[in-house]
Amino acid sequence: MLGRDSVPFKVMLVEGNEGFRRSLAGLLRSRFPSVVLDEAADGSQAMEKVESFLPQLIFMDIQLAGQSGLEITKRIKALHPEIHVVFLTSHDYPEYREAARQCGASDYLSKGSSTVQQIHDVVERLWTK
Repeated sequence: MLGRDSVPFKVMLVEGNEGFRRSLAGLLRSRFPSVVLDEAADGSQAMEKVESFLPQLIFMDIQLAGQSGLEITKRIKALHPEIHVVFLTSHDYPEYREAARQCGASDYLSKGSSTVQQIHDVVERLWTK
């Protein structure tokens, strides 16, 4: 089995709020300096970048300009079922959690109540898969 540091782990952040996206990127870079990050501000940009970047993990917001994160996730999972999508959103409602699960999301975190440690734990868990 390959070690964690022998293969680059690619993470994409799909988030319309630039400030939150930059904060999340900084949080991930500080804990996981060898992670390769890319960012997208909306669904169309995310779809373009997924094809060229091929991340192993995507942190996805639900509310994006143009299309919902749920629709983008369906499209990504149809093309690349191996990519893990974790919703990180302020829309923490049971119906959204269920819709995310049905779209193939690996996890669902709330921006308002999730801790830095929970975000780190998701990366750790999926990196070692």
